[in-house]
Amino acid sequence: MSELYDIEVTTLDGQKKDLHDLEGKVALFVNVASKCGFTPQYAGLEKLYEKYKDQGLVVLGFPCNQFGAQEPGTEEEIAGFCEKNYGVSFPMHSKIDVNGPDTHPVYQYLKGEKKGLLGTEKIKWNFTKFLVDSNGKVVKRYAPTTKPESIASDVAKLL
Repeated sequence: MSELYDIEVTTLDGQKKDLHDLEGKVALFVNVASKCGFTPQYAGLEKLYEKYKDQGLVVLGFPCNQFGAQEPGTEEEIAGFCEKNYGVSFPMHSKIDVNGPDTHPVYQYLKGEKKGLLGTEKIKWNFTKFLVDSNGKVVKRYAPTTKPESIASDVAKLL
């Protein structure tokens, strides 16, 4: 069993939970922001989630304000923005750090398992994506520029 499943996260509405409900499912972890040039990717992430959720895909959004202060809102404001502008129905979590001394344990794990360009662990920008298989193994890391629709074939192979 993957140690990823033991990590505790907090949902946007303040509920604490571990990731054991991801066991047996394919997961896509994304650090998101509401005021970023990549923010329209929310629509593609939602489409991907809608298309594959019944087959076992979970998309998990983690707001982060570390890149150009592009996620300044409260959890309530973030939830409202995502719902109103993109109809987001996939699980969203409380704002976290993905780099630096306060990096959330989820991102410590993801970055440790799949390095970025030139072997760096550091997250470069908003909308970096990590694809995790049904056993909790991180199989791929995608750049912020990678559109969710181009990930669909990788997701389908894992389902």
